Amino acid sequence: MLWLLRSHRHLSKVAQQSRSFSFTPNPRLLRSPARQSPRIGHTKRPSPEHVTQTAETKFFSEQVNPPSARNQILFFTFGSLFVFGVAARETNNDTYYWTKRFSDSSVVWSFRSPTNGEMMRARHMELGKTLQSGVRRLQDSLSGWSESIRNTVTYTYAQVAQAYLDVSEGKRMCYNIAAINGAVWVAWQIPQLQKFMMRSFTHSPLSGLSYTMLTSTFSHHSIFHLLFNTIAMTGFGSSAAYYLSQRQEDANDLRESTGQWHFLAFFVSAGLFSSLVSHFVAARFTYPRLLMSLTRAAKSSSPASKSVSTTSHSAAMASVENISSVIKPSLGSSGAIYAAVTLTAMAFPESHVKLIFPPTPDIPIQYGVFGLMALDVLGVLRGWKLFDHYAHLGGACFGLWYYSYGPQVWESFRELTLGGLPRSLRE
Repeated sequence: MLWLLRSHRHLSKVAQQSRSFSFTPNPRLLRSPARQSPRIGHTKRPSPEHVTQTAETKFFSEQVNPPSARNQILFFTFGSLFVFGVAARETNNDTYYWTKRFSDSSVVWSFRSPTNGEMMRARHMELGKTLQSGVRRLQDSLSGWSESIRNTVTYTYAQVAQAYLDVSEGKRMCYNIAAINGAVWVAWQIPQLQKFMMRSFTHSPLSGLSYTMLTSTFSHHSIFHLLFNTIAMTGFGSSAAYYLSQRQEDANDLRESTGQWHFLAFFVSAGLFSSLVSHFVAARFTYPRLLMSLTRAAKSSSPASKSVSTTSHSAAMASVENISSVIKPSLGSSGAIYAAVTLTAMAFPESHVKLIFPPTPDIPIQYGVFGLMALDVLGVLRGWKLFDHYAHLGGACFGLWYYSYGPQVWESFRELTLGGLPRSLRE
């Protein structure tokens, strides 16, 4: 199996256009003591010790709104519950639809229910008929064109449709996700949309936004980032989708006509969790540590003769620039892809992979995956800034957790969302 995985990247060049966290200067600190009206009978100027003490008690750390993690935790929690609930309900509806179609087609199906494989094959045949009808509609719409152009367009469509039909259901879902990623990448190439894309399709822990945890999962600014992630997703994502669908073959589980909704819920939740891990580390560990170091540096470098206004304001501006240069916006599907990779490694430990960078021979998939996780741990310890290593590790941990508990969680969601559907969806 070919290993191509482009990681969840930090933005460097375009990150400079990102809005940094807001800070609210204290009006009392911005007023110079020399301009204040002295009280009657007092002509004594404040001592340097008094100025220094005031600057230390109300420094620029009080003028900065620290990034929050509460809203992001809530967004991940309720967002995951929502996407799993919708996916489970859609799966139940589709399974009931195909069960009813089988029972209406022949009296044979009144004695037993169709299996998962039989319903999936029926769905595959239905998709083939839909694609064939698309060829006929395309030919009718091109009736006024020249014969050579009509034949070329029809042949191209037929080849693409056949390739789409021949792959597994999980890979088709990966293709659909890749199409969304491609559309977002096209939007990145429009200069008029740069500010909007930077604000709404990258996640910055300093922005205070939560929905960008979702939109950034489908966002890629670089064409190479998009291509590498797409190749990795179609390979490992299809394997993860296959494993999840096979887990539902157990006789104790609800029958399942399609696994595409399950994989989509897994992918979205993994992307949200990887973004949450990166955000939480930045908000609760990286940011306070940077602020503390900047405070110490500003206090030690500020002479006692400077006014409180100058010291506080310059320190606040320096904190904005320095912290924003370290905590940058990030984007990409790599966190969700890492979850699919670790899930595949646990589900199919006998598989082998090749690394392209650096080139390697076939190695067991678990060695390769956990070797990459070790590189991310090293990147965290060494402070490497090119990739979002915390997002990688968050996605990898989500995949490991889902291998152990995910199928049971999915089964619970399907039970809860049956609604008015019959319990005969069981074998």
